[in-house]
Amino acid sequence: MLTKTVEVREAQLRLDELLLWVKAGAEVILTKDETHIARLVPVDSSATPRVPGLHAGDIWMSDDFDAPLPEEFWTEQA
Repeated sequence: MLTKTVEVREAQLRLDELLLWVKAGAEVILTKDETHIARLVPVDSSATPRVPGLHAGDIWMSDDFDAPLPEEFWTEQA
């Protein structure tokens, strides 16, 4: 993957061009005072979309999951 490094101030002026590079598969590293700040990369559109309810019933929660912890939990040392 082709990587380009661009100062943030320059990136603000050339955003359309940078986005075209990213769309073409390049990675753009944004820097400020020679420090890497952010990375622009293409979106992975090949990811499988999420399906609501796909694993319904696979996870359960105890009825007392939010009950206060016993005092021993706080006073005993491991």
